Amino acid sequence: MVNSALKHYPHYNIPVCGAVEKYQPVGASAHINVPGRAKLPVYAGFQLPEMCKQMQAGRMQNVSQVTFTASDGFEMGGTLYTAGAQAPFVIVNGATGVPHSFYRRFAAHSQQAGFSVLTFDYRGVGASAPKDLRGFSAQVSDWGLMDMQAAVNFVESTCTPDALYIVGHSAGGQQAGMIRSPDKIAAMVTMSSQSGYWRLQGGWEKPKVWFFVTVFIPMLTRLFGYFPWRYFGGEDLPYHVALGWAAWCRSPGYLLDDARLPLHRFREFGSPVLACSIDDDNWGTRAAVEAMMSAYPNVEFRHLIPSEYGLTRLGHMGFFRKGSEALWDETLRWLQQAHRR
Repeated sequence: MVNSALKHYPHYNIPVCGAVEKYQPVGASAHINVPGRAKLPVYAGFQLPEMCKQMQAGRMQNVSQVTFTASDGFEMGGTLYTAGAQAPFVIVNGATGVPHSFYRRFAAHSQQAGFSVLTFDYRGVGASAPKDLRGFSAQVSDWGLMDMQAAVNFVESTCTPDALYIVGHSAGGQQAGMIRSPDKIAAMVTMSSQSGYWRLQGGWEKPKVWFFVTVFIPMLTRLFGYFPWRYFGGEDLPYHVALGWAAWCRSPGYLLDDARLPLHRFREFGSPVLACSIDDDNWGTRAAVEAMMSAYPNVEFRHLIPSEYGLTRLGHMGFFRKGSEALWDETLRWLQQAHRR
């Protein structure tokens, strides 16, 4: 999967949009000009992704690939969308096994609305993954304890935001309560940040999740030395990340049952939180979202029904896909209004 806006294409030795890299350099029919970069080949029958189109039009000059370091020295990669000095700032904490490039449309939309945005990958995923996940020692709790905190530190040290917000998707909202400096966060919106306990899932997701976390993940992870999720639509997960996440999903309290974690930090997260569940998301039911997000002391729950926004479906991922712009605007408005209360 594409992990960043730009990739290096070895045959031409020039940077090209990541989605092109899976095509062989034959039959190039045209080139495009990207500001500050070499001409890029365009292949017959290949439609440029939206990000490339924006680059060609020169509308992404304030977008840059960044790296920053966690407290243990681990370096992570992400993308910074800058809206201007002292603009309000949104950190997007992504879902498990989802590369940060997935959130690019939401980030670009937020940037146009006057928000600076950081999207990033947790250790072991996408732009923050080593070449070989075998033997990589990351734990799933590292994402909240160190990686999310590192993102906050990076923004605080390199930018001067008017206010700092979090938008958390699934795991990105679940683990945000473990950061060491919740006082830095003015407000947070979470989308489908649910308890992953299998009995709380809806419909056929219940038996599917039970099989996934009891049999499938443990078996394949021990066989490969990591969980090869790329064969099933996600990003590969490090060994202990996959097994730790599966163990949480087998426990009635999910991560809140893990006595090794500094769970008192959830109670210290006093900033306003809007926790959204989605009507057609069987992996993040209303009950599952409430079970997880009730750990935050200042939380408001909202249940989203796709048809009320002119949408036929959203599911677990649809909020961040094209067509959800009305929801994005509503989210940004809530963040600023909650901060001003």
